[in-house]
Amino acid sequence: MMTVTRRRAGGGIFSITAATAAAAATAAITITTISHQASAFAPISGSTVVHRAGTSLRTAREVSADIVDLSSAAEMGQGGDQWVEDGFNDANGSLNGQKQSLSRLSIDDGQIQGPGQVLVYDTSLRDGTQGESVSVSCDDKLKIATRLSTTLNADFIEAGWPGSNPKDAEFFSRAQTELDPVAKSRLVAFGSTRRKGIRAEDDPQIKALVDSGAPTVCIVAKSHLWQVTDIIRATPEENLEMITDSVSYLTSLGVRTFVDLEHFFDGYRHDAEYAMQCCQAAADAGAKCLVLCDTNGGSMPWQVDEMTREVVERFPDVTVGMHAHNDCGMAVANSVTAARAGAGLVQGTINGIGERTGNADLCSIVPSLGLHVGSRMTCKDNLPNITSVSRFVDETLNRQPVSSAPFVGASAFAHKGGLHVAAMERSPLSYQHIDPAKVGNEKRILISELSGRQNIMGKIREVGV
Repeated sequence: MMTVTRRRAGGGIFSITAATAAAAATAAITITTISHQASAFAPISGSTVVHRAGTSLRTAREVSADIVDLSSAAEMGQGGDQWVEDGFNDANGSLNGQKQSLSRLSIDDGQIQGPGQVLVYDTSLRDGTQGESVSVSCDDKLKIATRLSTTLNADFIEAGWPGSNPKDAEFFSRAQTELDPVAKSRLVAFGSTRRKGIRAEDDPQIKALVDSGAPTVCIVAKSHLWQVTDIIRATPEENLEMITDSVSYLTSLGVRTFVDLEHFFDGYRHDAEYAMQCCQAAADAGAKCLVLCDTNGGSMPWQVDEMTREVVERFPDVTVGMHAHNDCGMAVANSVTAARAGAGLVQGTINGIGERTGNADLCSIVPSLGLHVGSRMTCKDNLPNITSVSRFVDETLNRQPVSSAPFVGASAFAHKGGLHVAAMERSPLSYQHIDPAKVGNEKRILISELSGRQNIMGKIREVGV
């Protein structure tokens, strides 16, 4: 068994015990309080449910093994009160470094299942560039790809559609000599299934994917029956053949292939059987990941949960992914929900850039999964860099950063109310869900007519008076 031990600065420890790696994705996690001291994260009485992956949410009384007993209030009066992560202990009690536990996950080894394990797939340089007023040169694409690889440590970097425009074709050509081997190994070229009435090997945009030199390609395929018959005007059988032929051809060349199942959630609600047939065609042809797309951004978290679980259970040998849009403001929630339901890969963009109202924001998804859900991710050690990556991308794209952005915004940990600031003088986590340093951000105390004495005193101390 594996135990994660957390120690509170100044005392207080609790351990998280999980089942072996083989069952990590579906294991019950039991958290046992070792110390009598309270968690600063939960200064209230009661119990917190620890969710068992693969099941619906339950109450503390229903599953006593999945409960954390918390004391009635966090101890107050000790500045700098926070939790720190010590590392991972194996069954023999020896401490293993976090880097060892968070070694790179491989999608080629079989199904990666969330929330225990999650791959991070960045599509800022492809889907993100479809946002209004977002434009990026080939030079800047190379700079951002390097930063996503070296600083964030993203598993996959979808850098463009080489069959659709000269700039993206230029990027993949230059990447072969201008990116380091690690960054090149993470590149993904985007495209679509072959056109109807033509063989995959004869389709020019399929050829562009192969010629890109990217080790991974992601092709979009229709999975909504109405989209098939009325938008691309193919028969249901033709569409399935397009998926099968395209994936089979690419995998026969040794290219790792993912399939973006466009409009999947809407398609499932329209005709669930056909949507699953599209998944089956891709899986049978050798796709390594079935990416479920909320293309129009209208799905709710409970719908995402139900449908993702169905696909994960139906295809136990293939990783399931999530691609969410933010038209209802649900993209981050839907992405985290999909991971909780078993999706082992999450797509998104830095700062949520993208068409219409944007894509799912990796700057919220990644720290939420890493710090609150406890997912194992390759980039978890790089979380302190995520604020700098966010601001680098905004600066490179000539965008004004959103100050209220969760985790990475300048106001994410800014405090104005006197009551709040006074409480934070006793414990900084009284009004913060995490230590800002965990994501490379910082706490700020603001001065206004709402300020109390502690706001002023804090500022005086800050300037050394």
